[in-house]
This record gives sequence, structure tokens and C-alpha cells, in this order.
Amino acid sequence: MTPALAAALESTGLRAIAFHLTQFHPIPENDRWWGRGFTEWTNATRARPMFAGHYQPHLPGEMGFYDLRLPEVLEAQASLAAEYGVHGFCYYYYWFGGQRLLERPLETMRESGRPDFPYCLCWANENWTRRWDGADREILIAQRAAPQDDEAILRDLLPHLRDPRYIRVDGRALLIVYRIGVLPDPARTARVWREIARREGVGELYLCAAKTYETADPSAVGFDAVVEFPPHGVVSTPIGDALAPLVPDYIGTVFDYRQFVCDWLGRDPESYPVHPTVFPGWDNTARRPLNGMVFHNATPETYGLWLEETAVRTIRRQPRDRRLLFINAWNEWAEGAHLEPDRRTGRQFLRATSAALERAASCPAGAPTPLESVLRIGSPGFSETPTTAPARR
Repeated sequence: MTPALAAALESTGLRAIAFHLTQFHPIPENDRWWGRGFTEWTNATRARPMFAGHYQPHLPGEMGFYDLRLPEVLEAQASLAAEYGVHGFCYYYYWFGGQRLLERPLETMRESGRPDFPYCLCWANENWTRRWDGADREILIAQRAAPQDDEAILRDLLPHLRDPRYIRVDGRALLIVYRIGVLPDPARTARVWREIARREGVGELYLCAAKTYETADPSAVGFDAVVEFPPHGVVSTPIGDALAPLVPDYIGTVFDYRQFVCDWLGRDPESYPVHPTVFPGWDNTARRPLNGMVFHNATPETYGLWLEETAVRTIRRQPRDRRLLFINAWNEWAEGAHLEPDRRTGRQFLRATSAALERAASCPAGAPTPLESVLRIGSPGFSETPTTAPARR
């Protein structure tokens, strides 16, 4: 990390946290469901372009096709992230009524103390399905949440919550739930978790609900804040009719990333606490070849503007210790959402990340935000008004 970037982050207290997927090593369950040796690379490498100009497949650059069973891979990821201003990782935590999946990299990291890099956890509490959509069809392993699970999962999480690297907000351990709406009684869950954390010496929890399917005001169920999770909640106009298909059977949805960014930033703020999230791109045709969702024209420049605008808003709206923003994601290769270098752009998205964070710290209070400046002077790819009405939830 450059001295200027380090000084910028220190002066503002801004913390950028990237979601991290651990499905880059084989496990017996995936061997049974998908075939021996399956990892997320299996999905990513099978992707093909669906229309003219469609960027697929997304293939790794300098990191290669890594295996997360190797501790040196976790070290390399953390080193690269820190170099470009990413504060920490939010690892997905897969827990199904007492059964954990994909836990090996997490436990290796926890037990070894390496890498020495901040982290937090997001309980990915949805079904695993053959369609990769978390729905109730073709279920591989189900999330059947029960009230008696509340204590069990929190006790399972305690070793992580006690880790000195674990990310805290106002001194409280940060814990995210991906689908709060599938919990039988979210308020009871929050109450039980807080009681156990206090009794076990962890202290207070900072409970966040990912803004996915059923999320509203978190205080109504005893949670503290919401974490945005785009592309959930996308409001923008599809551009599929303007594209030249390469595969006649493709029925997916395509958005213009540039327009989406303006539409997303044009929404009214919520009345409850929200931590924003940006993504460097999104394209899940690797998982759902004929009906995936694609954000076309995603570039480091547009991503950098979105991140800078989001960072400035976070600095202006949040007290210092709550200045969190999230990036979706560090390594979602089969969903076309990765800061990790690929063969097409190398480290450009990482450079855009560090530059955006540094610029945001130097934006004077009361001055136009980055997006306001762009819209005043006009810029190719950005319209002055959203194509659709802002989302109201």
C-alpha cells in the first residue's frame, strides 16, 4: 500500500471489505453432486460468450487456478488485497443444521493465525441447489432453520468471534446473515446470539442482514444494520434487444453496467442504517449458461467512479467507526465478480480500487460528489437521469 493510500484510509477510518468465496477446493459433497474434483473453477472455465462482445470466460491471471487448501494461497490473496487498500475479507460461512461445508480454508486460517489480515463472516443460510439460485427446487442440501439451532451456530462461531483479527464495529463483532427472512424468528435469533456472546466473553455483536430477498428495517428484528448486496434489488433497463446473440437459445438478462451504476446511485437513501456494496462486474452465465444475468460494459473506470462516490457518501453519512463499505467480490469467478487479476484486465480493478479510496478521502466536505461532478460535465456512458424510477422498499 502506498503511503498516500495508507494516510487516506487512516484519516477517514474507511474500511473496504471484500466478500470471499471458499469454493476453490474439492470436498466430498461436491464430488457426489457435481463429479470428482469439482471446484468453482469447473464452472468458470466452461463459460462461453452468449452474444457479440460478451466477455467470457473469466480466467485467472497471476494467481492462477489456485487451491485454497494451500495456506500460501490465502497469504497471497491477503497480501494482494492489502496492497490495494482492501481492509479485510468477509468469508462465507456454510452451516446446515450442524453440518459445515467448505470450512477447511477458514479453519486453517484461524488455527494458524495466518494470514494476519482482518476478516469477518457471513452466514450463507440458503439452500444449495442444482440451479445455483438458493430456491426450493432441485435441492442438494437444505437450510432447515430451527429455533434450537440459534445457540448451536453461535457456539460454532465463537472461536472466530474471539480471534484478534476479527472485524469489529464500535467494538462489536461484525456478523452478517445472508437471508434473514428464512430464520423462523429473527428477533429470537438475535437475542440468543447476543446473550451467548456476552456470557462467553466475546462482548457485544454488530448484527447485519444482507439486503437480499426479504430485508427491511433491521431494528424490527433486533439487528443493527443492513449490508447491500447488489445485484439483488437491481433497477435498470435491460439492453438485450440491442445485442447480437451468438447462442440462439440464450434467454438471459443483460444490463448496461454504466447505466446501472447511475440508476443504483440515483435511489433515495433508506431510513435505517445501511452499509453500501459495489461490484466490479457481474455475469453468472458460467453457472447458468442460457439464462444468466450479465452486466455488460463493466470497466475499471466505471467501477472506480461507483466506488469513489460510495466511499464519499459513506464518509459523509457515517460516524468514523461505522464507515464500512463492501465489495462483491474478491473472487466470485463463476459470477464474473472478482477483484483478483484476470487475463484480460490484470490488476486494473485493484488499481481502480486504491485510486478511488484515495480520492474519496480528499473530497472536501460540501464539495460536489464524484458522480455529481461527472453529471455536470457529461461523460460517455453516463446519463443524467436514471432510466427507471428509484427502488422504494
